[in-house]
Amino acid sequence: MGLKLITPPAAEPVILADIKDHLRITGTDEDALLTAMIEAARDYCEKYQNRAYITQTWELALDWFPPEDRIRIPLPPLQSVSSVKYYGTDDTEYTFPAADYQVDTHSQPGRLVLGYGKSWPSVSLRPANGVIITFIAGYGATEDEVPKRVKQAIKVLVGHLHEHREATDLKELKEVPFAVHALLGLDRIWPV
Repeated sequence: MGLKLITPPAAEPVILADIKDHLRITGTDEDALLTAMIEAARDYCEKYQNRAYITQTWELALDWFPPEDRIRIPLPPLQSVSSVKYYGTDDTEYTFPAADYQVDTHSQPGRLVLGYGKSWPSVSLRPANGVIITFIAGYGATEDEVPKRVKQAIKVLVGHLHEHREATDLKELKEVPFAVHALLGLDRIWPV
Protein backbone atom coordinates (compact mmCIF):
# COMPACT_ATOMS: atom_id res chain seq x y z
CA MET A 1 0.00 0.00 0.00
CA GLY A 2 1.30 3.43 -0.88
CA LEU A 3 -0.03 6.94 -0.49
CA LYS A 4 0.72 9.86 -2.78
CA LEU A 5 -0.43 13.43 -2.17
CA ILE A 6 -2.02 14.83 -5.33
CA THR A 7 -3.48 18.15 -4.14
CA PRO A 8 -2.14 19.56 -0.86
CA PRO A 9 -4.32 21.54 1.52
CA ALA A 10 -5.00 25.07 0.30
CA ALA A 11 -4.80 26.49 3.84
CA GLU A 12 -3.44 25.60 7.26
CA PRO A 13 -5.65 24.59 10.19
CA VAL A 14 -4.25 27.45 12.28
CA ILE A 15 -3.76 30.92 10.84
CA LEU A 16 -0.69 33.07 11.47
CA ALA A 17 -2.64 35.65 13.50
CA ASP A 18 -3.77 32.95 15.95
CA ILE A 19 -0.20 31.69 16.38
CA LYS A 20 1.06 35.23 16.97
CA ASP A 21 -1.64 35.77 19.61
CA HIS A 22 -0.73 32.45 21.24
CA LEU A 23 2.97 33.41 21.34
CA ARG A 24 2.27 37.06 22.19
CA ILE A 25 4.18 38.30 19.14
CA THR A 26 3.11 41.65 17.72
CA GLY A 27 5.69 42.37 15.01
CA THR A 28 6.06 40.88 11.55
CA ASP A 29 9.78 40.02 11.67
CA GLU A 30 9.13 36.33 12.32
CA ASP A 31 6.10 35.82 10.06
CA ALA A 32 7.96 33.66 7.51
CA LEU A 33 9.49 31.53 10.26
CA LEU A 34 6.16 31.11 12.06
CA THR A 35 4.42 30.20 8.79
CA ALA A 36 6.99 27.46 8.18
CA MET A 37 6.55 26.24 11.76
CA ILE A 38 2.76 26.08 11.33
CA GLU A 39 3.22 23.88 8.27
CA ALA A 40 5.75 21.65 10.05
CA ALA A 41 3.51 21.34 13.12
CA ARG A 42 0.46 20.51 10.98
CA ASP A 43 2.45 17.88 9.12
CA TYR A 44 3.66 16.33 12.41
CA CYS A 45 0.16 16.33 13.90
CA GLU A 46 -1.47 14.85 10.80
CA LYS A 47 1.11 12.07 10.70
CA TYR A 48 0.79 11.41 14.43
CA GLN A 49 -3.00 11.12 14.15
CA ASN A 50 -2.98 9.49 10.68
CA ARG A 51 -5.58 12.05 9.60
CA ALA A 52 -6.04 14.84 7.07
CA TYR A 53 -7.14 18.21 8.46
CA ILE A 54 -7.82 20.58 5.56
CA THR A 55 -9.33 19.17 2.32
CA GLN A 56 -6.69 17.40 0.23
CA THR A 57 -6.58 14.83 -2.57
CA TRP A 58 -4.61 11.57 -2.30
CA GLU A 59 -3.95 8.42 -4.29
CA LEU A 60 -3.95 5.06 -2.52
CA ALA A 61 -2.00 2.42 -4.44
CA LEU A 62 -2.63 -1.27 -3.84
CA ASP A 63 -0.97 -4.23 -5.54
CA TRP A 64 -4.27 -6.16 -5.76
CA PHE A 65 -7.91 -6.06 -4.84
CA PRO A 66 -8.49 -7.44 -1.34
CA PRO A 67 -10.09 -10.85 -0.71
CA GLU A 68 -12.84 -9.17 1.34
CA ASP A 69 -15.56 -6.87 -0.02
CA ARG A 70 -14.15 -3.61 1.34
CA ILE A 71 -11.08 -1.39 1.23
CA ARG A 72 -10.25 0.85 4.17
CA ILE A 73 -9.26 4.33 3.02
CA PRO A 74 -6.56 5.92 5.23
CA LEU A 75 -6.39 9.53 6.41
CA PRO A 76 -9.86 10.20 7.79
CA PRO A 77 -12.15 11.95 7.62
CA LEU A 78 -12.96 10.63 4.15
CA GLN A 79 -15.00 13.09 2.09
CA SER A 80 -15.33 11.15 -1.16
CA VAL A 81 -13.73 8.70 -3.59
CA SER A 82 -13.08 10.30 -6.97
CA SER A 83 -12.10 7.17 -8.89
CA VAL A 84 -11.00 3.55 -8.68
CA LYS A 85 -8.67 2.62 -11.50
CA TYR A 86 -6.90 -0.67 -12.08
CA TYR A 87 -4.20 -1.72 -14.50
CA GLY A 88 -3.80 -4.98 -16.38
CA THR A 89 -0.47 -6.75 -16.86
CA ASP A 90 -0.02 -4.80 -20.13
CA ASP A 91 -0.63 -1.51 -18.23
CA THR A 92 -4.06 -1.04 -19.81
CA GLU A 93 -6.05 1.31 -17.55
CA TYR A 94 -9.59 0.38 -16.52
CA THR A 95 -12.07 2.29 -14.37
CA PHE A 96 -14.12 0.40 -11.78
CA PRO A 97 -17.68 1.78 -12.10
CA ALA A 98 -18.86 3.92 -9.20
CA ALA A 99 -22.22 2.13 -9.41
CA ASP A 100 -20.46 -1.08 -8.26
CA TYR A 101 -19.35 0.30 -4.88
CA GLN A 102 -20.46 2.50 -2.02
CA VAL A 103 -18.34 5.02 -0.16
CA ASP A 104 -18.66 4.90 3.63
CA THR A 105 -17.74 8.33 4.97
CA HIS A 106 -19.18 7.64 8.43
CA SER A 107 -16.57 5.06 9.48
CA GLN A 108 -13.17 6.16 10.76
CA PRO A 109 -11.26 5.45 8.60
CA GLY A 110 -13.66 5.53 5.69
CA ARG A 111 -14.28 2.58 3.45
CA LEU A 112 -15.01 1.67 -0.12
CA VAL A 113 -17.49 -1.25 -0.03
CA LEU A 114 -18.63 -3.44 -2.92
CA GLY A 115 -22.28 -3.07 -3.84
CA TYR A 116 -24.68 -5.93 -3.21
CA GLY A 117 -23.91 -8.82 -5.62
CA LYS A 118 -20.85 -7.05 -7.07
CA SER A 119 -17.28 -8.37 -7.16
CA TRP A 120 -13.83 -7.03 -7.82
CA PRO A 121 -12.61 -7.30 -11.44
CA SER A 122 -10.96 -10.59 -12.39
CA VAL A 123 -8.33 -9.01 -14.68
CA SER A 124 -4.73 -10.02 -13.90
CA LEU A 125 -3.14 -6.89 -12.49
CA ARG A 126 0.34 -5.53 -13.04
CA PRO A 127 2.68 -6.66 -10.25
CA ALA A 128 2.96 -3.29 -8.47
CA ASN A 129 0.32 -0.62 -7.91
CA GLY A 130 -2.35 -2.49 -9.86
CA VAL A 131 -5.14 -0.57 -8.14
CA ILE A 132 -5.16 3.23 -7.71
CA ILE A 133 -7.91 4.85 -5.64
CA THR A 134 -8.13 8.63 -5.76
CA PHE A 135 -9.87 10.11 -2.73
CA ILE A 136 -10.51 13.41 -0.96
CA ALA A 137 -9.98 13.66 2.79
CA GLY A 138 -10.11 16.33 5.48
CA TYR A 139 -12.54 18.09 7.79
CA GLY A 140 -13.21 20.85 5.26
CA ALA A 141 -11.67 23.62 3.20
CA THR A 142 -11.07 26.12 6.03
CA GLU A 143 -9.51 26.21 9.48
CA ASP A 144 -12.96 26.77 11.01
CA GLU A 145 -13.87 23.12 10.32
CA VAL A 146 -10.84 21.61 12.10
CA PRO A 147 -11.46 20.40 15.68
CA LYS A 148 -10.34 22.82 18.40
CA ARG A 149 -8.20 20.14 20.09
CA VAL A 150 -6.16 19.76 16.90
CA LYS A 151 -5.74 23.51 16.56
CA GLN A 152 -4.61 23.77 20.18
CA ALA A 153 -2.09 20.96 19.70
CA ILE A 154 -0.66 22.76 16.66
CA LYS A 155 -0.36 26.00 18.66
CA VAL A 156 1.46 24.21 21.50
CA LEU A 157 3.80 22.50 19.04
CA VAL A 158 4.56 25.77 17.21
CA GLY A 159 5.29 27.38 20.58
CA HIS A 160 7.66 24.52 21.36
CA LEU A 161 9.40 24.81 17.98
CA HIS A 162 9.67 28.57 18.41
CA GLU A 163 11.19 28.19 21.89
CA HIS A 164 13.65 25.44 20.90
CA ARG A 165 14.48 26.31 17.30
CA GLU A 166 18.24 26.31 17.83
CA ALA A 167 18.69 23.04 19.74
CA THR A 168 22.19 21.84 18.91
CA ASP A 169 22.83 18.98 21.35
CA LEU A 170 20.89 16.43 23.35
CA LYS A 171 20.82 18.62 26.47
CA GLU A 172 19.01 21.35 24.57
CA LEU A 173 16.79 19.06 22.53
CA LYS A 174 13.36 18.79 24.07
CA GLU A 175 10.74 16.16 23.29
CA VAL A 176 7.37 17.11 21.86
CA PRO A 177 5.31 18.48 24.75
CA PHE A 178 3.02 16.01 26.50
CA ALA A 179 0.04 18.30 25.80
CA VAL A 180 0.43 17.79 22.03
CA HIS A 181 0.17 14.01 22.26
CA ALA A 182 -2.54 14.21 24.94
CA LEU A 183 -4.71 16.41 22.71
CA LEU A 184 -4.08 14.41 19.54
CA GLY A 185 -4.26 10.98 21.13
CA LEU A 186 -7.97 11.29 21.78
CA ASP A 187 -8.78 10.94 18.07
CA ARG A 188 -5.70 9.08 16.84
CA ILE A 189 -6.27 6.52 14.11
CA TRP A 190 -3.95 3.55 13.90
CA PRO A 191 -2.57 3.02 10.39
CA VAL A 192 -4.64 0.96 7.98
